[in-house]
Amino acid sequence: GESLSPLFHEGDYVLITTIPFVVKRVKSGDTILFRHPIYGTLIKQVEGIDAALGTLSVIGTHPDSVDSRRFGPIRQQDVIGKVLWRIPRPA
Repeated sequence: GESLSPLFHEGDYVLITTIPFVVKRVKSGDTILFRHPIYGTLIKQVEGIDAALGTLSVIGTHPDSVDSRRFGPIRQQDVIGKVLWRIPRPA
């Protein structure tokens, strides 16, 4: 989708890491892939971290993005991976 446009666009490829050591060290500003029980698999940027609760606040850069402003924080255990690299969609 376009929830992270203009940084990411539908059809872009991303290289993610699922190595637990790296995923557990997610910080604000990182882009992550995660599972949401209602919306399925999503890609968003981490806005904030509550280490005590093990939750992350995630946002999209597009104004109409469905993110933590709508569904609240996500559990860190729902993170699938951390985006390492974006490969733009072919023209």
